[in-house]
Amino acid sequence: MSQRPEPWLVDPDDPRAPPQELWDRLTEAERQLVVDSLPSEFPPNEASPPEGDQHTEAVYGARTALRRFFGKTGRSIYVGTNLPVYYPGRVMCSPDVMAVLDVPTHPRPSWIVSREGKGLDFALEVIVLGHRRKDVERNVELYARLGIHEYFVFDRPKLRLQGYRLRGGSSYEPIVPQHGHFASSVLGLDLLVERERLRFYAGDAELPGADDLIDKLEGFVDDLEGRLAAAEVRAEEEARRAEEEARRAELAEGRLQQALAELERLKGNR
Repeated sequence: MSQRPEPWLVDPDDPRAPPQELWDRLTEAERQLVVDSLPSEFPPNEASPPEGDQHTEAVYGARTALRRFFGKTGRSIYVGTNLPVYYPGRVMCSPDVMAVLDVPTHPRPSWIVSREGKGLDFALEVIVLGHRRKDVERNVELYARLGIHEYFVFDRPKLRLQGYRLRGGSSYEPIVPQHGHFASSVLGLDLLVERERLRFYAGDAELPGADDLIDKLEGFVDDLEGRLAAAEVRAEEEARRAEEEARRAELAEGRLQQALAELERLKGNR
């Protein structure tokens, strides 16, 4: 009788997801143990320093634009940011923005390719203060080997965008822009740098990012506040008019009672 192989133990010094053939042999409980053991942060020697507001705005602006657009189109595309991603037998990677086509869009703490049944289709890295060589050299090779169909790099200080698409099985070829537009066949959108920001276009229509939505909501709030203030002023004016009308009616009632009393007195003296 053959013995069952030992479940996969995650090495804290070199954490990796198990090879696919081993994953397929694990029970659901053993798989969950693996998932719970995989770290969600890079080791200190791999971690990048915080990159500030420009990095955050670009990353979450892209995520907001893509999630909102695909949510309206009804297509089930998962869009995540800085999610720990584990391919079978490999160390973690974590693109600034990632997209996977035709999968459920519920929130996730990580993307384990063996568990999800699919790897990434699109990756975007934003450079501000981090390791430029990692994004423009190492990741170009790594993401191609992982089979990520498209990879884009937005260099925020240089306001430069680069795009790559898989050619064959495991190497990228540069995406040649047309009038500054980089076509993404995965997303069905164009990417370009405009007004010092990374923008997405569907045809001629720009997808609003987080900053655009915030500006729009702030304008909406300002408009509502203005309408509320005007309504309060009108209500106060109407209340003052009602009080004035009530005082006038009270005076008129008093005069009427006085006139009636005087009339009765005069009738009694006849």
